[in-house]
Amino acid sequence: MESTRISLDRLNPMQISLIRLFDRGLTEAQTLELRRVLVRHYSAMLKQEVERTIKEKGYTQADFDEMLNSPS
Repeated sequence: MESTRISLDRLNPMQISLIRLFDRGLTEAQTLELRRVLVRHYSAMLKQEVERTIKEKGYTQADFDEMLNSPS
C-alpha cells in the first residue's frame, strides 16, 4: 500500500507552521481539545459573518420566517 504524503507546496504558510508546531505525538485528549479550540474559533468567525450579512442586507425575523416557511 502506498503511503500518503502531504505536498508542502500545496499548503499555505499557516498550515506549514501548524504542522511544524504539532510535529510530535499528541494524546487523544490533546487532539480533541485542539479540535474544540479550532471549532470555537471558526464558529465565532462564522457568527460574525452571519451577523454582518444580516445587518448589511437588513434582514428581519419576519424575513427569516418567510424563508423558512416558503415552499421553495
